[in-house]
Amino acid sequence: MSKKNTDTEETFKLYPIRIQNFEDLRNNKYVYVDKTELIYRLTHTYKTYFLSRPRRLK
Repeated sequence: MSKKNTDTEETFKLYPIRIQNFEDLRNNKYVYVDKTELIYRLTHTYKTYFLSRPRRLK
């Protein structure tokens, strides 16, 4: 008899890979991190920041 581990189920989150629709993202319980405040602080500190993006994998 196997016992269902509910703790494990709660730790797994769905990441929105290739999800372009915000409604789908929210309705299907994907992880969403709102970085609005961070962006606001970055734009109002009067410093220069280098924001790099990873290369696209082929």
